[in-house]
Amino acid sequence: MSTWKETEIGILPADAELVELDSCLSLIIDHRGKTPKKMGGDWVDTGVRAISAKNVHGGKLTNQGDIRYVTNKMYLQWMKEDVKKGDCLLVSEGATLGEHLYWDFDFPVVLSQRLFCIRTNHKKLHPKYFYAFVTSNYFQNQIDGRASGTSVFGLRQTEVRRMLVSLIPIDRQKVIGEIHYSLNKKIDLLHRQNKTLEAMAETLFRQWFVEEAEEGWETRPLGNLVTVKRGGSPRPIQEYLSETGLRWLKISDATKEGSPFVFEIKEHIKESGLTKTTLLKAGALVLSNSATPGIPKILQVDTCIHDGWLHFPESYFSNEFLYLLFKMIRPELVMQGNGSIFTNLKTDILKEYRIPIPSKSKLNGFQRTIERQFIKILTNATQIRTLESLRDILLPKLISGEVRVKI
Repeated sequence: MSTWKETEIGILPADAELVELDSCLSLIIDHRGKTPKKMGGDWVDTGVRAISAKNVHGGKLTNQGDIRYVTNKMYLQWMKEDVKKGDCLLVSEGATLGEHLYWDFDFPVVLSQRLFCIRTNHKKLHPKYFYAFVTSNYFQNQIDGRASGTSVFGLRQTEVRRMLVSLIPIDRQKVIGEIHYSLNKKIDLLHRQNKTLEAMAETLFRQWFVEEAEEGWETRPLGNLVTVKRGGSPRPIQEYLSETGLRWLKISDATKEGSPFVFEIKEHIKESGLTKTTLLKAGALVLSNSATPGIPKILQVDTCIHDGWLHFPESYFSNEFLYLLFKMIRPELVMQGNGSIFTNLKTDILKEYRIPIPSKSKLNGFQRTIERQFIKILTNATQIRTLESLRDILLPKLISGEVRVKI
C-alpha cells in the first residue's frame, strides 16, 4: 500500500484529506484597503499598535520603529475581534503578497491595510501546523495561482477560503507544527542575540574611540592608513554572467544578510572576466559605494566584486575596527555622496575622511575585547544558516509524509 498520493497541490500522505480552508476556519479578519486614519481616527504617539503589510516580512514583525499607534477608543471601535496567539497574519496583496507571521505576542494590535488574520478551528487544523503549511510551497503556489488584479496583484477573501490544505490526524499536526515552531524560535533567538552583540560592539567602539578619545591622538586621513580600491566589472556584463564559475557579489547579497558576514552569493561570472574584475578571498572586508552605499561586510566565501564595491588590501586597522568605523560614519559618508538616481560614494570621500589615530596598544586591547564578540556573531550566523536549511528541507518532507514523526 502506497504511503503517499499525488494531489493537485503536490504529493501528500496517503491518509491526508485535501479540504478547502473554509471548512477549518474559526474566522478571518479582513482589513484590506482600510486604515484607522481613513476611518476618521488619528495617529498618536503612544497607544495601541497599528500594523499593516509593511510590518510583516520573513516571518517576523518588522519595522517596529515605524509602527503607528491609535487610541484605545479607536482600537475598541476598529477591532471587533482581537488578534490572538496562534492566529496567522497573511499579506493579501502587493510586492510582499504571501508574506506571513505566526502571532505569538500578548499585546493588543490594530490590523490595517493589506492583511488577513486567519484563525483556524483548532480541533480540525492545529494553528502551528497551519502556519507551517502556509510557509510551504503547497500553500504559496496556490497564492500565486489564485492572485489577480491589474495594477496590484492580490487575493480576495473568497479565494483564501478556497485554498486547499492537507488534513492529517491532529496529533501528527501538533508534532509537525511544534518542530517547525521550535526551529523558528531558535533561529529568531540567534538573530536577536546577534543584534544585541553587534549593538554592544558598536557601543564599545564609540566608547573607546569617541567618548574616551585622548587629546594627544593625531588626526589623519583614512587613506594614509588604509589602501582603498574599487572593484571592477567586465563589460558588457550580460556576456559574462554564468550559471557557474566565479562568484559575483551583488549589493542585494549584502542587504539581505542580517549579520556582518556574507555567506551566500547567487550570481556567477565566467572565468574569462577575471582580468577585468577583482577576486577577493574569504575574510576580506568590502564596503558598498553605490545603490545602497556605505554597507560594510566581511566575506565568508571567495568572490569577485564589481565597481560598486570598495575593498582594502592593506590596512593599519583590523577588519572588525573598520567594520565598526564604517557603520558609525555611514550617515556622514552618504550625505557626501552624489548621483542622479543612486547615491554614489566616491573613493576620495573615504580616503579624505579624517580620524583620530589611537595608539597600537589601545587598538590591540580593543581587538582582544571585540574579537570574541565577532566570533560569537559568526558562530550564531553559521548556526542560523544550518537551522534554516534543516527547516526548509525537513518541512516539505514532514508535510508530504516522506519523513514520519513518532507520536
